[in-house]
Amino acid sequence: MKRSSIPLMYGIYIAIGLIAYFLILAIFGLHKYPVYSVFNVVITAGGMYLSIKKYRSQKGAKFKYQKGFTAGLSTGFIATIIFTAFFAIYASELNPTFSKELVTMWEADWFVNIGMLVFTVALMGFATSFVLALSFMQLLKDSWNTAEGRKHTY
Repeated sequence: MKRSSIPLMYGIYIAIGLIAYFLILAIFGLHKYPVYSVFNVVITAGGMYLSIKKYRSQKGAKFKYQKGFTAGLSTGFIATIIFTAFFAIYASELNPTFSKELVTMWEADWFVNIGMLVFTVALMGFATSFVLALSFMQLLKDSWNTAEGRKHTY
């Protein structure tokens, strides 16, 4: 398996999980409450962790921090792009009243169009991916608390 296929595969899996979760919430009418998007972090985190872990096991001793970070970040970005595209189609074509239902509390203060809503979803996904990639690389990087690692600290 090529290096780029791991982020692609796991990014698609994460996106499918996010879309399925969103549609399950939509069945119960809970998709219009932003508080439920907190579980999106759990879905994304699980997929990104598995992606970086698989990439690390594939590389073995050749595993580098930068490449692992890139693999995790790519995974999250791919998932974000796919989910954002789904969200844009859902909010504009499948359920055009969704944006009005979602931002009813802000409607009196300012106008929020579909573009701003989609941009916000994408921005949240990219930020989450970046933070999770940094966090997981702290867990999965090689320790420098070894005789070989101490050579590089002076």
